[in-house]
Amino acid sequence: DYVSYLEKIGKSPTYGPPECVIFCYSHRLLQYIREYHPVTEVTGFVGEKYLLDDSGGKTLLVGNFGVGAPVVVTLLEELIAYGARKFISIGTAGTLQKDINIGDIVVCDRAIRDEGTSHHYLSAAKYVSASQQISKRLKRSLEKFNQPYVTGSSWTIDAPYRETIAEARAYQAEGVATVDMEAAALFAVAEYREVELGALFTISDSLADFTWDPNFHSQETQDGLETLYRVALDASLAT
Repeated sequence: DYVSYLEKIGKSPTYGPPECVIFCYSHRLLQYIREYHPVTEVTGFVGEKYLLDDSGGKTLLVGNFGVGAPVVVTLLEELIAYGARKFISIGTAGTLQKDINIGDIVVCDRAIRDEGTSHHYLSAAKYVSASQQISKRLKRSLEKFNQPYVTGSSWTIDAPYRETIAEARAYQAEGVATVDMEAAALFAVAEYREVELGALFTISDSLADFTWDPNFHSQETQDGLETLYRVALDASLAT
């Protein structure tokens, strides 16, 4: 209905359904992509949207739409309704493990559903998994670039200032790799709508010692973000 409404008021997208969509949460990464990679800006839906010239216009990059599960799931739903079927989410995450460092790359294979959105799509369960096919593509691309990475689970919570020490201790003991705000909800919608979606993180901060150590603006984080983009673009074109 919303896609039809956009068509009715003359604000529908000016391009056909992309073969793959990359969600980008980082303003710094979006600025880097615009500055150093050829893109074509297009309209339609929330946020800034760019067809990536390096993909032959097949991959759509979406950024500057905000952070958190509700906003990105709204965008995901609309892009699915428009016809997109493959998605990659790239962004930062905090680490819960002492052997995962700032700037490291993590392929998220499943996420703890400690947010509200996923529960409107799937029956109650602790975890929801990423799409296996997209995850395999991401791993192949990482290996192609000789990029070390970790595969692990994430604790998705949409109330970042309510991440308690008790929870962090429990999830660290379980081996949970990261904490983020979107993965569980994205995986749930992808499963419900029967589309493919994977998530790739770089580590920007740490809770491994149960005190917050932020490194959002470090060079290691920026290098990690640029790696995420390169890998996501390559994976978006894989067959």
